[in-house]
Amino acid sequence: MQALGRQILVEYYDCDPDIINDVAAIERILLGATRASNASIISHNFHKFSPHGVSGTVVIAESHVAIHTWPEYAYAAVDIFTCGETIDPWIIQEYIKEEFRSKNISSMEMKRGLFKVGPGEELLFKPKDAGNINLLN
Repeated sequence: MQALGRQILVEYYDCDPDIINDVAAIERILLGATRASNASIISHNFHKFSPHGVSGTVVIAESHVAIHTWPEYAYAAVDIFTCGETIDPWIIQEYIKEEFRSKNISSMEMKRGLFKVGPGEELLFKPKDAGNINLLN
């Protein structure tokens, strides 16, 4: 069996509440994390809730990184989904951990899109420069 992608579900506990309640900081950190992994950024969007909390996504050619924060609990939930073998999603996880000053994390990796392939065959992935994508790197 071969997988189209890897998905890491990460829970960051005991984060700095000021950082995870700052939409500009979250945007900077998630973009920095995806760049650190050499992912190809396509677009991004973040929203600040009232009175607190941030949600957002970074769409990458290799899939996405999504976040939801609960500063009142010093907690953030992050979904890191990557396709192919060109980037390491664990780099993204560790970068975010350091930037959030998280003291405890829990993560789980899942293989996504499992297919049986014949001997000598491989699953095909979208090339990094597929079509006319506007990369924001």
